[in-house]
Amino acid sequence: MNIVAQPRVLNPKYQKTLDHLLKHNVPEISVSELMGCKDSFLILDTREVEEYNISHIESAQFVGFDHFDIESLKNIPKNRKIVCYCSIGYRSERIASNLIQKGYSNVYNLYGSIFEWANMNYPLVDQNDKLTNKLHPYSRLWGKFIDNPKTIKIFK
Repeated sequence: MNIVAQPRVLNPKYQKTLDHLLKHNVPEISVSELMGCKDSFLILDTREVEEYNISHIESAQFVGFDHFDIESLKNIPKNRKIVCYCSIGYRSERIASNLIQKGYSNVYNLYGSIFEWANMNYPLVDQNDKLTNKLHPYSRLWGKFIDNPKTIKIFK
């Protein structure tokens, strides 16, 4: 009997890019795994505020990347289950690694990040916590990995 592993993202080119780009030095969780238990995680959005304001995963806390401050999480228990995400997982992997180095023990990077979340047609909310189908694609280069035709790419 042959058991074939399911792809972690829908687009094979995206999968190949992620496998090459990411260091895979922190635990990873797929978007479908997170969707099944997201209420048990603190979800951190490591994109920039312009991206976050257009849309984010519901209940995600903005922490940013360029100006990330570990002190903003000082009241979070070190054993709290945390998932970090960004556009594709590159920035969030670095923030997750930083958290682990600072003693947080249950930290995950969202594999495929918000692009794959949108590709799976999972809900996004805007800065007013209203459902939206808009998404900041970071750049035109990276935006090509947003495959869901229902997702509107907003470049700002």
